[in-house]
Amino acid sequence: LLDDDDSNDDGDNDDDDGNDDGTSTNNNTNSKNSKNDDSANTPLKSNKSNKSVNDNENENDNNDSEDETESEAFMSRLHTQIEEIDKRGKALFKAKNYIEAAEVFTEALDLIRTKVKGLDSHKHGNLSKQVVTLMNNRSAMYEKGGMPELALLDCDAILDIDTAHTKARTRKLRIFESLNRNKEALVEVCALQLKFMQDNRDKLRLGIPVTPPVPQSKIEQLMGLIVPQEVESMMEKIQAKYGDGSGSGSGSGGGNMDRPLPSCHTILQLLQSFTGYNAWMAKAAKDGSLDSLTSSLEQARTNQNQQEKVVELLLKRGRRFAYHRKFEECKNDLEAAFQILEDDTNGDDGEGMIRDSLEGDVYARILEWVGMVRHLRYDLDGALKCYETCSDLEPINAEILVKRAGVKMDAGKLDEAMTLFREALELDPMAVDALLHRANLYMLQQKANEAKADLEQCLELRPDHLLARLRLATVYMATENLDGAKHCLDLAENIDPQSSEVHSYRGELHFAMSEFAEAKAEFDRAIECDAGNPTPYVNAALTVMNTPPQNGGPPDIPESIRLLEKAIEVDPQFQTAYVHLGQFKLSMATDLSTAKEVVALYDKGLDYCRSADELKDIVSMRILTVAQVDAAAMLKMDTLNMQ
Repeated sequence: LLDDDDSNDDGDNDDDDGNDDGTSTNNNTNSKNSKNDDSANTPLKSNKSNKSVNDNENENDNNDSEDETESEAFMSRLHTQIEEIDKRGKALFKAKNYIEAAEVFTEALDLIRTKVKGLDSHKHGNLSKQVVTLMNNRSAMYEKGGMPELALLDCDAILDIDTAHTKARTRKLRIFESLNRNKEALVEVCALQLKFMQDNRDKLRLGIPVTPPVPQSKIEQLMGLIVPQEVESMMEKIQAKYGDGSGSGSGSGGGNMDRPLPSCHTILQLLQSFTGYNAWMAKAAKDGSLDSLTSSLEQARTNQNQQEKVVELLLKRGRRFAYHRKFEECKNDLEAAFQILEDDTNGDDGEGMIRDSLEGDVYARILEWVGMVRHLRYDLDGALKCYETCSDLEPINAEILVKRAGVKMDAGKLDEAMTLFREALELDPMAVDALLHRANLYMLQQKANEAKADLEQCLELRPDHLLARLRLATVYMATENLDGAKHCLDLAENIDPQSSEVHSYRGELHFAMSEFAEAKAEFDRAIECDAGNPTPYVNAALTVMNTPPQNGGPPDIPESIRLLEKAIEVDPQFQTAYVHLGQFKLSMATDLSTAKEVVALYDKGLDYCRSADELKDIVSMRILTVAQVDAAAMLKMDTLNMQ
């Protein structure tokens, strides 16, 4: 049999010579038997004539020579038998009797295992190669004969002997694909790629073109099949934990646990995007200190007939907590007030006496605030119910319509969101909140011109609207109007020179122009202005990676990792940071244990995801990382780092 490397895999070509690895009846391993007989005996004859050598030693040498001769003769006969069996297997393959051909190759393998006890690759090198070749041939027959599991068993046996056996691994890949075992197929692709990179590391380092064993399109194809299923599976786990927004679980959104609130920075971004922000902040300042409100609340709770007073004080204290950016406490007070009203409405009398006793717009404001905190926790259904009830109480409140539209956007119901924006603008054509948030919807729909028109109208109504200036700069950058973006950012900085967002946006503009030093300076300034803003940390990390290093050295990956870890520290829900941090850490991993830590990092990020869109990137990176780690382990590699 020819060595495996000298043969051609039959693949799916039925016109091959009949054996997957090119079995041959020509064998030169026995030619030395007759050729070397005399030379093998010559030393013994010499020893017999040498009277100074011990007779017992002469006898042992003679027996060793005879054993060797008998072993070579035995191997010659064994090779002849294998040749005969091989011919039968080849003929059956030609006749497309694949299973019968597999049985014949099994006969050859059984013959070897029966005749040669304890096959030793060093002592029986050629025979060991024949065993691998016969198993590979049999695997090909099983594959063609529609017995993929048996084919996989042979592939595994081959790879146990030779982890770098490309044909066996390629066959595994092909079979896994046919069985829709796509994750396992991806591991085989990664194994092929890692072996290729290991074998060609010098050429790759020098930039010499080398054709990989598997095209990149194969990885993309498999990922396209794996990722949607994995995202769906992850969403089911998240919904089991937190609920799906249906309002059917122990919390308002189902599931057994409340989702955590976003970071303080994220909450403020949402609150400040509405014109009512300054009004409620002023009310909160006038309502009194937290201590005074708490004292009044404790006193009201001692009187069962003052429940409406308790509800009103919970609203005021919750709002005051928000004033101090204590949003968890804010949420607890507002939900407590809402629950009192729900229990009152759902009681035996069902009359809602407490709610009817509330003065002014207290009930509407509780609904609005509870809707806000539920939206922030991604309890979309619970938020929508509160907002819709509030709209029933205040049908001409355009801001509530805009907030309802925001919930619809997060739920992916963009058409319904657009309808609500139109209703808000019909109620109030000067509703800047509707224009600002509708511009976001237009950008999601990739309608840059419509977004630009809404933002320009918003700024005509309120020239000092900082967020509208920043969003317009984003539109200009998206349409590659960098001069327009710069002008918007100049105006935004005039409005608020200490805005972290302004400096972060300006850094992004410099980055787009490949002005990395200037970009890094702006991102650093953004961090100084608000250390709780995660975006400039991530952008600064990417800037470091893209900055051409001095003296031609590598980029400062440790510094990028530090910045990304800081981004996650200030906002554990910032998914983009997890994606980049995992990539950089994987590139620095010196062993597989460190690579596995990257998987744990992705798992942490996944736990904070709320939607399929948020899951997709981290899920994709996790799948690839797990496949690479598993592939490296199969290849008995200690690291993924090929440097």
